[in-house]
Amino acid sequence: MSEHTEVFIIGAGAAGLMCAITAGQRGRKVILVDHANRIGKKILMSGGGHCNFTNLSVAAANYLSANKHFAKSALARYTPENFIELVEKYQIAYHEKEAGQLFCDGSSKQIVAMLAGECQAANVDIHTQCSIISCKKEEDIFHIESNQGNFSAESLVIATGGLSIPSLGASGFGYQLGQQFGHTLQNTRPGLVPLTLTGRAHEPLSGLAGVSVSSAETHFNKQHFRAGLLFTHRGLSGPVILQISSFWQEGKAVEIDLLPELDVYEYLRQLKMEKPQSFLKSSLSEILPNRLAQTMCDLYWHNQPLGNYPDLELASIAQKLQQWSILPSGTEGYRKAEVTLGGIDTAELSSSTMESKIVSGLYFIGEVVDVTGWLGGYNFQWAWASGYAAGNDA
Repeated sequence: MSEHTEVFIIGAGAAGLMCAITAGQRGRKVILVDHANRIGKKILMSGGGHCNFTNLSVAAANYLSANKHFAKSALARYTPENFIELVEKYQIAYHEKEAGQLFCDGSSKQIVAMLAGECQAANVDIHTQCSIISCKKEEDIFHIESNQGNFSAESLVIATGGLSIPSLGASGFGYQLGQQFGHTLQNTRPGLVPLTLTGRAHEPLSGLAGVSVSSAETHFNKQHFRAGLLFTHRGLSGPVILQISSFWQEGKAVEIDLLPELDVYEYLRQLKMEKPQSFLKSSLSEILPNRLAQTMCDLYWHNQPLGNYPDLELASIAQKLQQWSILPSGTEGYRKAEVTLGGIDTAELSSSTMESKIVSGLYFIGEVVDVTGWLGGYNFQWAWASGYAAGNDA
């Protein structure tokens, strides 16, 4: 005997929960399962435990996908304002951190509790520690075999996430299911991930672990971001590195402006006129962390009084600080990646409902789809929006 339902959702993360709530509110009979021992595990650890649940300025341009227009429809139909309304309904206090990023004042547990409350109100049947053994479709019905018995459903929603943070149970299960049902996979790789340095690139910087720059700018191809930078034992991290990592291509250098808010050449030239006896290292220590100023001097310049440098050399020093080229050896991989780039090809999905164009009644939502947001609440907004789109149709 198998338990029959109208909508069966695999994955109780952000997208799966939103889909379950939306379908349940339409009066659909919904079963939501997850192999973890609790729902919303990635939500709980996000934003340093404060959950950066959305961003005030969300547009398709904030997402990476083989089809850059795909996300538009879902994002337009479920906006940041819609989610904020839900947060306010539960009287969850929140604040804007920077550039539109919204975080809970308290804990991300509040967001999970809110979603659980909405699931309960919509009569969603939730099964945790439920591992799927097989899924198949016969005639118009999906048959799902699990460690908690067999289920049958009219609609099957895949909300299994990507490969990032395997310690939370991430796996490629959703991609395997997609391929089993005839879907194509856009190549997957870690996104929003620290970059690593090895050998000659790393040696001189190895003493900088723990040093941070509050505002740096990274450039790769035509993409650039401005945010905090952090030197680690293995390379580079911080928001500005995580952002550019999604665009970075192996074997190519990333350019870093350590002082994007300053005309460094003008600063040094002025200082040379006012304090010609001031040494370069101490002058740079005024505008950069001490250890970083020391390292840059050791690496590239002799530490002399500013009066000894011709203006042309000061221009070259300024250029190095504002166009510092670093060649990463790789990334910290899925272990440290916040998201997975690539996934189920959007060409085979309806952009308005997330339904498969290959198998009717089959839906893919959230991170398993080839839509990846920037850092700063964009991936949660995609989860809410794609979950809502599928929940309204399934």
